[in-house]
Amino acid sequence: MIKDNQKTLNRLHILMDATIIVISFLIAYYLRFYSFLTNLAIFKVESGTFYPLSVYAQSLYALVPLYLFIYNSAKLYTPKRGKRRWAEFFHVSYSNFLGLAFYFFLLYMIGEDDISRMFLGMFTLINVILCTLARMMVAQALIVIRRRGYNLKHVILVGYSRAAEAYIDRIFANPQWGYYIHGILDDDMEIGTKYKKVPVIGSLDQLEEYLVKMSLDEIAITINIKDYELLENIVFICEKSGVHTKFIPDYYGFISTKPYTEDLYGLPVINIRNVPLTNTFNWVSKRIVDIIGSFIGLLVCALPMLIVAIVIKLTSKGPVIFSQVRVGKNNKTFKMYKFRSMTLQTEEEEEKAWTTNNDPRVTTVGKFIRRTSIDELPQLFNIFRGDMSLVGPRPERPQFVEQFKEVIPRYMIKHQVPPGLTGWAQINGFRGDTSIRKRIEHDLYYIENWTLGFDFKIMFLTIFKGFINKNAY
Repeated sequence: MIKDNQKTLNRLHILMDATIIVISFLIAYYLRFYSFLTNLAIFKVESGTFYPLSVYAQSLYALVPLYLFIYNSAKLYTPKRGKRRWAEFFHVSYSNFLGLAFYFFLLYMIGEDDISRMFLGMFTLINVILCTLARMMVAQALIVIRRRGYNLKHVILVGYSRAAEAYIDRIFANPQWGYYIHGILDDDMEIGTKYKKVPVIGSLDQLEEYLVKMSLDEIAITINIKDYELLENIVFICEKSGVHTKFIPDYYGFISTKPYTEDLYGLPVINIRNVPLTNTFNWVSKRIVDIIGSFIGLLVCALPMLIVAIVIKLTSKGPVIFSQVRVGKNNKTFKMYKFRSMTLQTEEEEEKAWTTNNDPRVTTVGKFIRRTSIDELPQLFNIFRGDMSLVGPRPERPQFVEQFKEVIPRYMIKHQVPPGLTGWAQINGFRGDTSIRKRIEHDLYYIENWTLGFDFKIMFLTIFKGFINKNAY
């Protein structure tokens, strides 16, 4: 039933997308050549100097199949359960700009110079907007339908474990995904035992019986890690039934959400941690952005930094710039620069503890520049030099690194990437005197899900969330 519904939905999506491409094309043609926009100097066009619609419309014979092919390649016609809305918007935008690039190339190859490039830009923008809106409406309609008990995906879990509980937690937190869990099969738990209303309905040796008597869309294998010797037989039974099978490992707590797999001549190898920045192209791309961004930052902030330096010098004794040893990429130490916000201290006093609320060591000017993050601006020099990046986990002092790595699991993974001026943890409120564990969770998410677009998103959000720090004392 679910598979049939998905096929029908995919066909409707294809028809909808084809229709939207045509509608966007017609709207763009009207706006470019016949709307009020033609009265504006930048859009002005003389009557009779452009092709009629019948000529432009011939492009649709190539554009519609081209765009649908790109949409399919971008996996826009796969099931949407468990996927994020913004990810689909990204794929729609990416597909449209890729389609536009192909079309430009085609026009160049046939030597067609009279198709308005401004019209094509309008078409792309309109198509992205209409396609996104239409998909959001379909997604919202599916949410309503699934919450009313229709178009559900029927599932049973094989094995009771931490993975089973985590899976149930997420399904219950997202009813719009449309999953209905009938129960759990397990040898150790008593029948009737429930976790969030999901009961244990039988033992593992009853799996084949349930596969025969129930119309299931999916099996989720969630056995306890101590029972993994049973895994091969469970997979064999599930695959013999033809039901789609998922494996949710009970060791998910120490493996990444996007593990990197390798094919070693037919032997699958799972890398415990996927770090996109180990890729040379990704690293070079990030470094180029850091160099350009820090250079522009230094130019823009030169005058404010000069004013802050003068104020610090006039209001307290000591150097304007304060340097402190921090741990960076590959556990290498470097000197991180900040505007001095405290009274002069000995090295022993400085290493004793965190800065706390109403700390007497903080100067009057220091309170302001710490709260507004102005004290961090000299780190633009660290970024330009390559010690740091614009975005990444915040670097910590060596003595705290030694302390945290013994008590916080996976703490040292943050040193596989360059430390940053701002980061995913910081814009989510984990700065200063906040939970180290939560900070590391956010840092790991950033490390495993890094893209250049993610960096730009964090930099943009830093403008609104990152500068004012209520936890900076």
